[in-house]
Amino acid sequence: MLAIGIDPGTAITGYGLVRADASGDLQAVDWGVILTPVNTPIAQRLSQIYAGLNTVLKKHKPETAAVESLFFQKNVRTAMSVGQARGVVLLALQEAGLSITDYGPKEIKQAITGYGGADKRQMQSMVRTLLDLPEDPQPDDAADALAVAICHLHSVHRQTLLEQQSAK
Repeated sequence: MLAIGIDPGTAITGYGLVRADASGDLQAVDWGVILTPVNTPIAQRLSQIYAGLNTVLKKHKPETAAVESLFFQKNVRTAMSVGQARGVVLLALQEAGLSITDYGPKEIKQAITGYGGADKRQMQSMVRTLLDLPEDPQPDDAADALAVAICHLHSVHRQTLLEQQSAK
């Protein structure tokens, strides 16, 4: 199964594609960021995020998607812009016909490191280890998106195992 994970943001939207085989082994397929210029009007920035994500979706054709959910922000302006970027991401994923699951930051950290309070370096190191990469994935937003995809694939694998166990 090929999953795309998204770390939404107005300036930087990270994406990561991870494939899981039937046994749950993971392989990084692609990762990167969609950048938008800071002084560009918000409508143009959102359009650039939408177009960039559609390019990635058409290239890789993932089977499922996961997005980091919005967490409480002290800065309302930042929360609003991230929410707008997240909305555009959800629209692109929905139009691509993907099932979409949300995961909170602590849930993702727990799935990747076993600790909901892990820092960026711990997360990047574990993503590298789980995907057997030669170095930590960069930039941070792409590494975060890979973590979202891994979290989702672990969740799907766990659910599949539970369903198989229930059927017995």
